[in-house]
Amino acid sequence: MRPPILRRLLGRVASTAALALVAALLSVAGTARPATAAAGLQQVTGFGANPGNLQMYAYVPDGLPANAPLVVALHGCTQTANDYYTGSGWPKYADLWGFAVVFPQTTAANNALSCFGWFDPAESGRGRGEAASVAQMVEYAKRTYGSAGDRVYVTGLSAGGGMAADLLAAYPDVFAGGSIASGLPAQCATSQAGASSCQSGTVRLTPAQWGDKVRDAYPGYTGPRPRVAIWQGTADYTVNPANATALRDQWTDVWGIGQTPSATDTLPGSTTRSTYDDASGRPAVVTYSVSGMGHGLPVSPGSGTDRCGASGAYFLNTVCSAYHTGVFWGLDQDVPGGGGDGLPAPSGLRVAGVTADSVSLAWDPVEGAASYAVGRDGTRIASPVTASYTDTGLAAGSSHRYTVTALDAAGTPGTASAAVTAVTTGTAPARCFTATNYAHVAAGRARTTGGLVYAEGSGQAMGLYNVFVAHTLRESPAGYFTLADSGCTA
Repeated sequence: MRPPILRRLLGRVASTAALALVAALLSVAGTARPATAAAGLQQVTGFGANPGNLQMYAYVPDGLPANAPLVVALHGCTQTANDYYTGSGWPKYADLWGFAVVFPQTTAANNALSCFGWFDPAESGRGRGEAASVAQMVEYAKRTYGSAGDRVYVTGLSAGGGMAADLLAAYPDVFAGGSIASGLPAQCATSQAGASSCQSGTVRLTPAQWGDKVRDAYPGYTGPRPRVAIWQGTADYTVNPANATALRDQWTDVWGIGQTPSATDTLPGSTTRSTYDDASGRPAVVTYSVSGMGHGLPVSPGSGTDRCGASGAYFLNTVCSAYHTGVFWGLDQDVPGGGGDGLPAPSGLRVAGVTADSVSLAWDPVEGAASYAVGRDGTRIASPVTASYTDTGLAAGSSHRYTVTALDAAGTPGTASAAVTAVTTGTAPARCFTATNYAHVAAGRARTTGGLVYAEGSGQAMGLYNVFVAHTLRESPAGYFTLADSGCTA
């Protein structure tokens, strides 16, 4: 059983049966734990008006410059700010690219399952409840950390994703971009009764009707709209994948662009990326469909630049959503480029070839350039003197994003080029997972039918759906799992 993301049961339902249901849900999902500040994660008190009764936690890298970006990260039901700090991967990129992260936290005092109130207009509307509390946290970060007012972003999982969508609709003057993982369209529900229909994906509206819900959240607003990333697993049985389509329809309509993608490509973890460009050719809406993934936030633990997070319940080992979202928002755009006062950006950057362990790049020479800085995934990796470079030693089936910056004779960088993405050939190495049947299902590695569990891909029977039966699963290729109790070779 997966925890729903929609009920404020204890405060509003008086029947014994309803209270018993809450107890049953918590026995499976785990009662929301009080946040314990991890190293680097600090609670902030007195951040401002707090009509939503939220708690504020923040991670601010040492030496953060003024006017750095700010990311607001909203946890899912039964989670805490510390869970999201530990599992999501955002602190890694805060260190790498230089920005602060605010982790709002709701508690059982607000909701029995510690869900954000995405379905309650008193909590999700502009200037109201939890939404107003989050806006106050942003103002505090701007005053205290020097965060740039025009580079504030919000991301969230599940109920946090639903609230992130509501915030993008209600505060387009605050948020430059957003990311919604396994979440709901903005203002999909305005009551508890309507929340269940949203979650099951049975609310059917036209793109214009979905777009009106955003426009009605801040009537009369005529400024720029946020750029939106949408993450969804195809095997999500908690928030139906139809919600990702509704989100796509909603935000493309708000942008005044069609629902046909400008480009489609593949990423690690059996992920399909579809990009919807604005009139200038810049991505405005991007959807990421993760084949075979259940309900949760895509992560990909590891040391590579495009690897992040810690796998666990509702942190699913597929692809690093924080990395790809940050790149979409442009959080890496100043790394390793320069200030743009010197040489122009190299044009024509292209992928000249790929193998299982290498990517060959070429670009048009820049007059006056003594050398070039090649950046891979936000980190400078080489300084060739010619307008080409081959990056070697890469993993098979891995995706990387490259930029090139021209350097003058003094080594001063100019403006970074537009980025290109390359995927090496072959398949990623097999991965092994040992866990209970319940944990395998929660992580999207298995599915349950009639109280029994079956491995995703192979369909092999794994026994009863509970925490007492454990198995080892081998994943190869991505999204295809087989039983490997007798031994698993990664």
